[in-house]
Amino acid sequence: MTTPFSKTRIDQLLREMEIDDLNKASIRQIGAIARTMEKETGKEYVHFEMGIPGLPPSAVGVEAEIAALRRGVASQYPNIEGIDELKTEASRFVKAFINTDIAPKSCIPTTGSMQGVFAAFMLCTQLDPQRDTILYIDPGFPVQKMQATVIGARMASFDVADYRGATALRPKLEELLSTGRICCLIYSNPNNPSWMCLKEDELQVIGELATKYDVVVIEDLAYMTMDFRRPLGRPFQAPFQPTVSRYTDNYMLMLSGSKMFSYAGQRIAVACISDRLFQRTYSTLADRYGISRFGAVYAYDMLYTLSSGVSHSAQCAMAAMMHAATEGSYSFVDDVREYARRTARIKEIMLPYGFNVVYDKDQDEIVSDGLFFTIGYHDMEGGQLLRELLYYGITGIVLSTTGSTRQGIRACCSTMQEHHYSLLAERCRLFAENHP
Repeated sequence: MTTPFSKTRIDQLLREMEIDDLNKASIRQIGAIARTMEKETGKEYVHFEMGIPGLPPSAVGVEAEIAALRRGVASQYPNIEGIDELKTEASRFVKAFINTDIAPKSCIPTTGSMQGVFAAFMLCTQLDPQRDTILYIDPGFPVQKMQATVIGARMASFDVADYRGATALRPKLEELLSTGRICCLIYSNPNNPSWMCLKEDELQVIGELATKYDVVVIEDLAYMTMDFRRPLGRPFQAPFQPTVSRYTDNYMLMLSGSKMFSYAGQRIAVACISDRLFQRTYSTLADRYGISRFGAVYAYDMLYTLSSGVSHSAQCAMAAMMHAATEGSYSFVDDVREYARRTARIKEIMLPYGFNVVYDKDQDEIVSDGLFFTIGYHDMEGGQLLRELLYYGITGIVLSTTGSTRQGIRACCSTMQEHHYSLLAERCRLFAENHP
């Protein structure tokens, strides 16, 4: 059986990288294998593994950051809680697109949502010595579990696709939260990798039980407004981004510039903390840090020790992008809609060759096309599917690394260029011929 890339060489690379099971391989490892094969053969891979922006960065942000650098901000440490301009614009942005009121003081910039979530995990696991477990509403971003491992936190998880709708979700969530061990829970909406979108009734359940059991909800809105089935993303106009913030005061919203504004390289996000949680005091924090307020410890202890603040010029860029979006002069949703077009086109190529969308339904709807999608092939196990796809010059990550209970791979459309579609079609044709 002839394959576009050498099975022997790929298997050798897997051994050299000590990857015995592709179900445990990281995004970076898969990318390294593909790049090595590209360098050695001169042939391209179709890269589905990395969730990176595939669009130009927001011109609004670029111009604002250049102007800030010319003003000399590079020589100045910004306030650890964020520059006033960004805090004000983040508060307005949340009101415009989510319809939630959060004071500027409660909006804290972070070095990307990755850092924002990591700092939140560190803080939440210190609020109560009896609560040492982070709950992942999966499937989710694999690195967030690595973060728990780094700080020594316990983990619990479940695949939300098996418990969709308020009636099914409530007892499952109550079962886990009633143990008294959960300090915080996290999910993305839209979901990475499945692109399912939690609905208001499900978010209401999460919020109500978070209040009942005093659990902090970390709502990762990296792909905010990217449910392209809905007319989201119009400032101060319904429908607004669905959010748990309507149903509890125990929340942190993570707003990232990486995908919304294609500004990933500058590592900028904002953690928007409920005003009540921001001001809430904990004796455990007072004993440990001499400061009892949740928001103050988040900024002055967690973020300060991690990075001593966020790039000054990147904060200026984020403020400008949020301002333009809120004012209606910059429709970021129109830009990122390109991801839905790319994914729809990829599915049109792959499905006729026997591939299937693993997470194909979003309750009673077809799942939205977006940045990520999920692909399976008949009854092939996820790790084996990825190994076979590597032989055919296609990458991805195995769904098991995301906490999924299903077999298949996560794929991202962001690196697709026009010539990749014909390349993908030819490789899928060969794959199907050799895997009838």
